[in-house]
Amino acid sequence: MIIEPRTYRSSFSKERFESFVITYKDSDIWIGIDHASFQKEMADFALKQLEAIRDELEAYVAADSMFKKSLKPCAVQNEAPESAKAMAAAAEKAGVGPMAAVAGWFSENIGKALLENFSIREMVVENGGDIFLKLQEPLIMSIFAGDSPLSGMVGLEIAAEHSPLGICTSAGTVGPSRSFGKADAVMIACKETALADAFATGFGNLIKKPADVEKVLKRTERFEEIIAAVLICEDQIGIRGEFEMKLIQ
Repeated sequence: MIIEPRTYRSSFSKERFESFVITYKDSDIWIGIDHASFQKEMADFALKQLEAIRDELEAYVAADSMFKKSLKPCAVQNEAPESAKAMAAAAEKAGVGPMAAVAGWFSENIGKALLENFSIREMVVENGGDIFLKLQEPLIMSIFAGDSPLSGMVGLEIAAEHSPLGICTSAGTVGPSRSFGKADAVMIACKETALADAFATGFGNLIKKPADVEKVLKRTERFEEIIAAVLICEDQIGIRGEFEMKLIQ
């Protein structure tokens, strides 16, 4: 198995967040907690949560092989766990297979479990570029877009009043995730992280060349669940939504 270096994690401010990483099988999740709220017990709690939800989902997938293989929306069995049902619902809206929502669902599930069991002011849960956020102050997120000249040059200022929310990124030119497009980055923000993940994959599949950015951005307007969208392909960028674009120095 090739391990992708996650150097983008260093962009989160160490002054703002105390961080730790939990790993289980090939899951690798970075969690940042504001310093005042951080407790060392959070790491063990989050790891146990990851182990539980991953084992539960894998047990279901073993009994429903189509769920893992399908590249299109598919129904789940009545006895499916919460994870599979949420992923399938997100996939149905985005027109993709349910596994396109797995990383986002894991991020949100672990984040919400932490919020339910600890008093946390601010939190970032990042799973392969798919992020669940809870904020009290604005946060500027830069966008990594592979070899695009725009990579790391632009970002979104995430307004705290929209949190908690999910922000997920898909790319056809970088990273281990499957994409049928050629986008350098498709970032989608939604209240539901699994849905943001599925939409990012779905819209990323549609971008084959820079000229596609404008029409795909227009297509994102059809979905009221999308709070913001950023699409990058080579030197072309499209942005719409509730958040302000920032140039990164």
